[in-house]
Amino acid sequence: MKVDVLLGLQWGDEGKGKIVDVLTPEYNVITRFQGGANAGHSLEFNNTKHVLHLIPSGIFHDSVINIIGNGVVLDPVAFKKEIDDLKKLNIDVVKRLQIAKKTNLIIPTHKILDGALEKTKGKEKIGSTLKGIGPAYTDKISRIALRVGDITKNNFIEKYKKLKAQHLKTLSLYDFNFELDAIEKEWFESIELLKNFKFIDSEHVINDYIKENNIRILAEGAQGSLLDVDYGSYPFVTSSNTICAGACTGMGIAPSNIGEVKGIFKAYCTRVGSGPFPTELFDNDGQRLRDVGHEYGSTTGRPRRCGWLDLVALKYSVTLNGVTQLIMTKADVLDGFNTIKIATGYKVNGEVIDYFPYDIEDVEPVYKEFKGWNCDITKYVSENELPKELMEYISFIEKETGVPVKIVSVGPDRDATIIRE
Repeated sequence: MKVDVLLGLQWGDEGKGKIVDVLTPEYNVITRFQGGANAGHSLEFNNTKHVLHLIPSGIFHDSVINIIGNGVVLDPVAFKKEIDDLKKLNIDVVKRLQIAKKTNLIIPTHKILDGALEKTKGKEKIGSTLKGIGPAYTDKISRIALRVGDITKNNFIEKYKKLKAQHLKTLSLYDFNFELDAIEKEWFESIELLKNFKFIDSEHVINDYIKENNIRILAEGAQGSLLDVDYGSYPFVTSSNTICAGACTGMGIAPSNIGEVKGIFKAYCTRVGSGPFPTELFDNDGQRLRDVGHEYGSTTGRPRRCGWLDLVALKYSVTLNGVTQLIMTKADVLDGFNTIKIATGYKVNGEVIDYFPYDIEDVEPVYKEFKGWNCDITKYVSENELPKELMEYISFIEKETGVPVKIVSVGPDRDATIIRE
């Protein structure tokens, strides 16, 4: 059975956590394939909001196996905090979760390095979450990283001290104050918790699952396609491959084993931190999107920048990922707008283009206007109930992208989800 992939098509925060939770009953295995604790996947059910950072969003379902893949960088301290929160809900996390031995570890000095490097950039800082993600991926590429499998080895402490010493040597070049002892103590306590989990050769385990006709696998992406280290709005990107190709390297599967590619997008756009954002709104409409949509980062708490849907960027992401199904979230946030806009092109040096260029810093969006639906869609449970104006909005997106919108989210709760036939 091929692996289905679910990923974000914008600058992250598209609602992946909720949709994975909704789709999980259709699957036997949910796996994360990249990113780290800089991701924040929010789920809401039984009037309670849950936020996951490292653990796959299928963890709330008893019969599902969850795997943290080798493409992830794992922070043991953040991981322990998630585990503690899940234990309060009487979830048997040890039973439901497995971790790839090749998953890289974030150590305390990674976070300190992240802060020191971001400080030196001044006004040019990229808006890092300061979770140590970039330095951890740097060590991975430099072939000096610690991995989960190293925890079981006799020389683990020796390898840790060697990597820490290398980081401290680098930090001595910066004017940056830090305290290491307390966070290092917490880190080692978290390592002890990690030892309770099953460490697996995930590439073998997942490929064995693929051979089974009765096992369905869903790969859960983190961040969004426009934050991909190669194809996003560089340098204002994350440190991993967030596009579908990252699922292959982040789990150890062949491209031919990719099945459906489910791309999630908000009915509008948001972005956290620095970087170009062609459709960003600085007026009352932008603030209204932020307030109604509760657009504040689930990981950082930072207010998100808001703007109209960017169809140029969306079509770019659809192409990069080979998207076969679209999922629209937060359609309900647009309920009260009389007029809604979609950017269908960019004006560059007086010329209108319809493709995503190398540099989007100074492009001017060209908009198409749509009539708003001006009604509360949060109580609707079927496609037949959706207002004509919303269906016209969806139809336009389907026509332009060439991909069907299979799911429309009309509220934060898992039940506020309309599956289209």
